[in-house]
Amino acid sequence: MASPTNKLLVVGAALSGIAALMHLACLVVGAPLFRLLGAGEQMAQLHLAGHWYPTVVTLGISGILAAWSAYALSGADLILKLPLLRTALSAITAIYILRGVAFVPVMAHFPGNSMTFWVVSSSICLLIGIVHFVGLRQSWGRLSGGAA
Repeated sequence: MASPTNKLLVVGAALSGIAALMHLACLVVGAPLFRLLGAGEQMAQLHLAGHWYPTVVTLGISGILAAWSAYALSGADLILKLPLLRTALSAITAIYILRGVAFVPVMAHFPGNSMTFWVVSSSICLLIGIVHFVGLRQSWGRLSGGAA
């Protein structure tokens, strides 16, 4: 008998997927959305100037978030079992939670981002991390630590 779908990991996957799409939307909408989401005036100006940096960074972040969404869907038993599932979900959960609570030391490395960006994005990351944590805890026993 198949195990029931882990609804919290599905929610976590959806939240990561939405975050990935929001990043991609910045590339389509452009500087106004970079500004609205608090990425900083420097990123908005670089995007307006056609510089490669905002595109590469945004695509990289979107790709990572999409992969994290896939891992959560795999942990929820909605897609095939991905390699190192338990390890990857543990790392993803830890990164979300750390990003949510430890943003103050990171702020110094990204001076162009607004305080609104830091508070909102950190709160969102913490929420996603908590959703992943509870979902991972619920499924821990059935997830393998090894490759598929």
